[in-house]
This record gives sequence, C-alpha cells and structure tokens, in this order.
Amino acid sequence: MSTPAISRYPVPAMDSLPQDLRERILAVQEKAGFVPNVFLALAHRPDELRAFLAYHDALLLKDGGLTKGEREMIIVATSSANQCLYCVVAHGAILRVYEKQPLVADQVAVNYRKADITPRQRAMLDFALKVCLHSHEVNEVDHAQLLGHGFSAEDIWDIAAITAFFGLSNRMANVIGMRPNDEFFLMGRVPRNKG
Repeated sequence: MSTPAISRYPVPAMDSLPQDLRERILAVQEKAGFVPNVFLALAHRPDELRAFLAYHDALLLKDGGLTKGEREMIIVATSSANQCLYCVVAHGAILRVYEKQPLVADQVAVNYRKADITPRQRAMLDFALKVCLHSHEVNEVDHAQLLGHGFSAEDIWDIAAITAFFGLSNRMANVIGMRPNDEFFLMGRVPRNKG
C-alpha cells in the first residue's frame, strides 16, 4: 500500500525551494526529527508560505498573557469546529507536549467543556469558538467576561487573532487535502525515543 499524498497540489522538492525556506524547514526538521507536512504542502506557493510563517510566528512565538499551551488549546478547539484533521492532529500533539498531559488534546478536540482545563481556559475557549463560528455576535459582554477571568485586552486580541489565523489555515488544509504526519499521532502520548 502506498502512502497517500500530503497535498492534492504539487509538493516541491526540498532542493528546489528558495534558500530562506529551505533553511527554515531544515531547522524545524533538526528540532522535531521530521518535516511537518504543512511546510512542504504550503511551499507550493513560496511567497504565501513566507507570509503564513511570519503571521504564525507573530502570534505564537511572542510574549503575552497566554501560555504556549493555551495558544495550542485555541488552535485545537477551533480546528475541531472547522473539522481540520491536519491542525487537530498536529496541534494536538504540540498541546500534549506543552501541557505534559497525554489526554488533554483529545478532550479539547472532542468537547473542551468537559476537558481537564481550568475555568479560565474554558472561558478562553468559549470566546475562541464564538469568534470561530459567530464572530458577528461578539459583544461587550464577551470582553467583560474575559477581563473578569484575568485576561487583558491584548490577550483578547490574541485569542481572536489565533482563531482567525487558524480559520485560514484550517480552510486551506481542508481544500488541499493536507495529510498529518504519522509522527504527530504519538507525540506527547508516549515517551520520546532518545535513541
């Protein structure tokens, strides 16, 4: 049985990529031990991949009131609502690693309201899902509730921006049939092989 394609669009060979993208992908491979398919699939359009990575990094690698795990919770919960297999699997793996909880990603993906998370995180995900599915209904009450849970106005912006950015990511992953790497399925569930 052959391995399914990672995208319905052509995936460029690594040595054909512009140097900046090749270096970025190789750095990820060095750290993770594999190349996440998102890099290869989106490299079909290098300029768009650069823009994608710049916004991704601006949202997920900055300091702020959200932990790395909370940012991943937002991605997993909203990607589940958008039925994005790639992002639920890939970011679920990252969530398990950041939170050091092998069950949390599955809980958040299926029904975050029943997940082993804090009331503050539940309020964060309530807001993220409202932004994801009904952004036109967001109002002052939503902001007040989050402020009441200790989120700042900048944190609220971050929750909305992460949700919106991954709305784009989810839709593109679904349209191009992006396949999650097999490696993601076990990450954070079993001890990492040090050999």
